[in-house]
Amino acid sequence: MRSHERARDYLHKTGRFIVIGGIVSPVHDSYGKQGLVSSRHRLIMCQLAVQNSDWIRVDPWECYQDTWQTTCSVLEHHRDLMKRVTGCILSNVNTPSMTPVTGQPQNETTQPVYQNSNVPAKPTAAKILGKVGQSLSRICCVRPPVERFTFVDENANLGTVMRYEEIELRILLLCGSDLLESFCIPGLWNEADMEVIVGDFGIVVVPRDAADTDRIMNHSSILRKYKNNIMVVKDDINHPMSVVSSTKSRLALQHGDGHVVDYLSQPVIDYILKSQLYINASG
Repeated sequence: MRSHERARDYLHKTGRFIVIGGIVSPVHDSYGKQGLVSSRHRLIMCQLAVQNSDWIRVDPWECYQDTWQTTCSVLEHHRDLMKRVTGCILSNVNTPSMTPVTGQPQNETTQPVYQNSNVPAKPTAAKILGKVGQSLSRICCVRPPVERFTFVDENANLGTVMRYEEIELRILLLCGSDLLESFCIPGLWNEADMEVIVGDFGIVVVPRDAADTDRIMNHSSILRKYKNNIMVVKDDINHPMSVVSSTKSRLALQHGDGHVVDYLSQPVIDYILKSQLYINASG
């Protein structure tokens, strides 16, 4: 949650993006990580964690598949879902689309359904993300350097082709510097998947423990090739990301450490205790 908030603040400050939603996608049970609890529990904990957020949602699709899904396939799923449900243009970071959805002739003068002469703020997020519903660490961004946006009315029939002007949605992968560093481990990632993840989608990295992201990127030819698609969030010295750790949270629970309240919200803690999760060293 902290990573999502930090990433959104950074992307807004760049002036290149308006973040309209965050997607938390818990991994499939067959991922194989030691101590990984059932997706049933993880989904509920995530839902409790975001229940008061007006922009972050939990998506169960990845958990509900027959087997583990690659990061690339999960990103592609959300991209395709967003395109199908909203009807908006979804472009990759290398080829930004400048063409409206062809629902009506471009010289059509019909009054658009929803229009704002300025770059829209919160109502825009509600309109678009509301169309996606529960389809939701991935961030959805819309790039704002255009004079006008036209959005589908929130009561409109999703099956109707609507007219948009320069709407450009992007899905970005949100990760820590440890995941970025894993791209440099030979054989760990499929190179074709890496090309799609970094080249077509793009990455937002929230580093911890003063990780040298430039050094990490220089160790991978693909990361070097798409360096401009990798956005590194600068750490806040007053609220460093080094204090945010799921491992620390689990250890605090195992040892009965009251500082667990620094990491987790009370509804999540209550659920963990009720379900007797992470209480012993075996997870």
